[in-house]
Amino acid sequence: MTTTAKKLVPPFDLETAVAKARLAEDAWNSRDPDRVALAYTEDSHWRNRAEIFQGRDAIRTFLCRKWDKEREYRLVKELLLAH
Repeated sequence: MTTTAKKLVPPFDLETAVAKARLAEDAWNSRDPDRVALAYTEDSHWRNRAEIFQGRDAIRTFLCRKWDKEREYRLVKELLLAH
């Protein structure tokens, strides 16, 4: 079974951890607030610097505002391995 066919749920091995990071990175870099918000629960709590908000609607609103101002924003995720 390929990584994309697997459900990406804990516990992660190296292959699924890298795949999960790439999927998150791709979603963020799509700049589609609906796509990104679906990765979070309806009651997610977020903190961005001094701003604190809750829920998918608030996440969508935040992302729209963020990406409207930060047009060159690009997320790069790195997997850090513990030794």
